[in-house]
Amino acid sequence: MTIRHLSEGTINRIAAGEVVERPASVVKELVENAIDAQATRVDIVTASGGKTMMRVSDNGVGMTAADLALAVERHCTSKLNENDLFDIQSLGFRGEALPSIGSVAELSIKSRQQDEDTGWQITIDGGRKSAATPAALNVGTQVEVCNLFFTTPARLKFLKSDRAETAAITDVVKRLALAHPQVRFSLNGSDRTALDYGSATGDDALLARITQVMGKEFRDNAVPIDAVREGVRLTGFAALPTYNRANTLQQFFFVNGRPVRDRQLHGALRGAYADFQSKHRHPVAVLFVDLDPHLVDVNVHPAKADVRFRDAALVRGLIVGAIREAMAGTGHRSATTGGTEALALLARRPLARAATAPPADWRQSAFRPEPDLAAPPHTGMSEPQQTPYQPSSGSSSFAAFRNPSADTRAMQVPASDLAETDLPLGVARAQIHENYIVAQTRDGLVIVDQHAAHERLVYERLKAALASKNVATQMLLIPDIVDLPEEDVDRLEARSGELADLGLHLERFGPGAICVRETPALLGDTDITGLVRDIADDLADLDASTRLAERLDYVAATMACHGSVRSGRRLRAEEMNALLRDMEATPNSGQCNHGRPTYVELKLADIEKLFGRR
Repeated sequence: MTIRHLSEGTINRIAAGEVVERPASVVKELVENAIDAQATRVDIVTASGGKTMMRVSDNGVGMTAADLALAVERHCTSKLNENDLFDIQSLGFRGEALPSIGSVAELSIKSRQQDEDTGWQITIDGGRKSAATPAALNVGTQVEVCNLFFTTPARLKFLKSDRAETAAITDVVKRLALAHPQVRFSLNGSDRTALDYGSATGDDALLARITQVMGKEFRDNAVPIDAVREGVRLTGFAALPTYNRANTLQQFFFVNGRPVRDRQLHGALRGAYADFQSKHRHPVAVLFVDLDPHLVDVNVHPAKADVRFRDAALVRGLIVGAIREAMAGTGHRSATTGGTEALALLARRPLARAATAPPADWRQSAFRPEPDLAAPPHTGMSEPQQTPYQPSSGSSSFAAFRNPSADTRAMQVPASDLAETDLPLGVARAQIHENYIVAQTRDGLVIVDQHAAHERLVYERLKAALASKNVATQMLLIPDIVDLPEEDVDRLEARSGELADLGLHLERFGPGAICVRETPALLGDTDITGLVRDIADDLADLDASTRLAERLDYVAATMACHGSVRSGRRLRAEEMNALLRDMEATPNSGQCNHGRPTYVELKLADIEKLFGRR
């Protein structure tokens, strides 16, 4: 077969297959051109999800008639330095978007510069270009695209419904709006609800735009991020672990002001929250990576949605380290949406009628405390030595829960003596259903899940001990023998040296059994059989080539779950207050190891609304 040169129209249609995937791709290219033209206002209008019409107007610098004629030719651009292809300072640079769009749609461009008396217009109809003609227009540029893919009808069949395409366009505009808060964006059309993001300036411009796009809830639950490492800077906001979503649609990444959907960045964000969040939930974040343009390749794909970093490990380490450090600084803070959701459930749920009449002595028994709430149930064990609780920022009451299965007699300081107005989590007033601690704060109440909260405390101390390579162990008087399948025994034996770093000393004990000789002292009197079996399951989930040292936190979380105070254990007021004080002093205590909140706070004003007091 003879080799021949393809026609310009065919070349443009091939390029359009990469650049113009759907209507949202067209809007993205046109809005990026407007931003590159120094526009401070961009107006977008669509119809039928962009299939029949898209119009983007801006107040940028505009173009002359000569520039307009070149703008619709392939590989014509003013944004690229031919002497340094990596020095890319703009969003667009390939010079392919407009000719590609014009080859598969009806394209009309009007533009006018400040120093010209009239504007100019040029049209492209399925690749056929007209000459530039005078047109009435304010300073700036207006681009209108109609009947997308009319020259390639087969492409229309791959488009989704009008609603789906409209949502995709909205998402594109949101991402560009987040990256450029100084620009006002308006989005209108017969196929959508109008959006208007006003321009924002000043130090809080980014936060103001984030509030416009993502809502007040994200702002209230976001933590600022600002870190620099080896010339790479990371800024933005990341939500608390307990403020999460079921998908990644609320994760926004920007590299040098360019919205990207990069798998490496999403993986780094996932890794940063791995210590706080369930596998089935996803964090929410708006993150900006700024670095020398020579250290990142944005020309991986014509759509410019992917990037390639010269030092990907550096960027990943920066994201993981900065977010973890920010989350550690939040202390016991949890998402504010927990209380809102709880109140919404209470407001929607009708009160149930009592099935039976109240007891005859209800007046005498209604407010009588249960005898066994004043002291723990008798277990037949000897009384442990009591340790007075000294509330201070430098000490920890964690020792009170060191052995959660024992009959602990806690500190002898009455709750009424504590300065409740100065304590973030308040003072414990009751324990309900033998698992939830109710504490009174200055302006509301806090409900704490005692098992989830203590699980986090144990986990954080295990991690601290592991980091200092000082995990205290306790030797078992009688070694515990655990029967397991042979494959689990093999996994545990192969990782026995690394498990010893966590304070768990074990060895093979014949076929199908493991002998446990020492356990971490932090776990106290724990269920060793259940612990070993759960760790064996964890190891089965890890790849055989993965060093356990890289996933010790993963195994430590399993240990913490077994070493924490269990649901169903009754606590004295002093024990409950000790747990609250430890939560206030421990980073990341607002969520358990599985990503669930450890407490919910209800404001007094919201509670009063439930009873019609407000």
